[in-house]
Amino acid sequence: MSKTSTLRFRHNQAISVAAVIAFLGALPLATSRWYLAPLLLVPVAIGVWALRAGTDADPAGVRIRALLGQHRIPWSDILELASDPRGQAMVRLRDGRTTALPAVRSVDLPALITASGQSLGESRPNQPAAQAHDATPERTDPTGQ
Repeated sequence: MSKTSTLRFRHNQAISVAAVIAFLGALPLATSRWYLAPLLLVPVAIGVWALRAGTDADPAGVRIRALLGQHRIPWSDILELASDPRGQAMVRLRDGRTTALPAVRSVDLPALITASGQSLGESRPNQPAAQAHDATPERTDPTGQ
């Protein structure tokens, strides 16, 4: 059985460390009164989100993961990869919607394209290939010969 390679983009692990510190900081307060015990759920939820949320890319498509759910987008539905002014990667879908890719920055877009199984110079089969232009300039003799 062959295992497909999946490229995973996750948030910075410092968020998980901050969640552990917040949990330890909230522990004395939460154990002082029974009705304060749910305060411990906030750092636990943030820690689980930090470990789970992100974007997975493989040759079949992109999987966007959140705290409780996930959404799969096949490459055939993706029309364009772009980034917003803050550097967050976005996808524009064939139906006109745009979706943010969690934990993917604009500098990660080449790696995301490579995970799709294409190189940066390839075009999709259902899109016309860009016409190649000859980059060599036409030479003219300055003397007119």
